[in-house]
Amino acid sequence: MAEIKREFGIDSEVVRGSGGIFVVSIDGKAIFSKKEEGRFPTEREILDKVREQ
Repeated sequence: MAEIKREFGIDSEVVRGSGGIFVVSIDGKAIFSKKEEGRFPTEREILDKVREQ
C-alpha cells in the first residue's frame, strides 16, 4: 500500500472480508481476484493494473 501511495499519490485501504476472498478493486471495479487467478497477486501486478486504469 505504501508503494501505491509513493508511485501514484493515492491512498489505499484493506477491507477485511471472510471466506478466503481477496479482491483488489479501484472505484468498485475489480482489477484482481484471487478466486479467478487461484493465487495472490504480486505487488508489481497490482501497480501495473493501477497504471492501466
